[in-house]
Amino acid sequence: MASSHSLLDPRRAYEALRDQLGSIRGVYLASDRVRRRDDAGHKRDLVVLLHGFFQTRNIWEVMEDRLRHDGFSVLSFNLSGALWRFNTQPVDTSARTIADKIEGLAERHGFSQFHLLGHSKGGLIARRYVQHYGGDRRCKSVVTLGTPHHGTPTAVLGVALMGVAALSTSARDLLPGSSVVRAIGRDSFPPHIPMTSVYSRSDIVCPYWSSQLRPRPGQESHMENVEVPGKGHSQLVWDAGVYRVVRSRLERANDIWQERAAR
Repeated sequence: MASSHSLLDPRRAYEALRDQLGSIRGVYLASDRVRRRDDAGHKRDLVVLLHGFFQTRNIWEVMEDRLRHDGFSVLSFNLSGALWRFNTQPVDTSARTIADKIEGLAERHGFSQFHLLGHSKGGLIARRYVQHYGGDRRCKSVVTLGTPHHGTPTAVLGVALMGVAALSTSARDLLPGSSVVRAIGRDSFPPHIPMTSVYSRSDIVCPYWSSQLRPRPGQESHMENVEVPGKGHSQLVWDAGVYRVVRSRLERANDIWQERAAR
């Protein structure tokens, strides 16, 4: 985390803010128009990307390029909400939307399975979809980056910023003890789907303790935590070291599924 002295430097202060919340120009002000790709289902594996609260799919630009360079096909969605582009829909609304979109795309492009990669709130959407909206039938693995699996106290700021009840519902979903957080913690995660939570102690938006999975002893050995040092909340999405962790988990999940198919 940046020192108080370094934050007196405007450039360093901006870099620290960007690492936690993302680039103003590259994420929040950039066009959210879809770049049409025809690679779904035609390469080695499909990875579906789900972005976080009050962000856009633009935050995935570096991750998408790296995944495609390594032979994966990629899908990201406009999760909609405020100004028709920022992710402010309730988690359940987004999970149902993803379920509907995936089925339509699977029929159109001919794929049957995929990996889920979620950042922040996007990881909660991924879990909710897999645990409660039929995603367990198609999902091969789940990797979350800086996701508040146990809720995060900083969501209070989101509730305050959203103000209007309809818009603050999504932020309330991220609070400790919310109905969404209780539901995913109460029900077991499907044992045939590997899940990894990547987190950092330098993440001030989603503290490390809220991102750490707490597997039930003897029941959820398929759940794993990976700590990466010195990374801000949004930096987890574009950092090269984090990408190496993501790629290794995708490849390991593929090995697991191939071993199962060979039995």
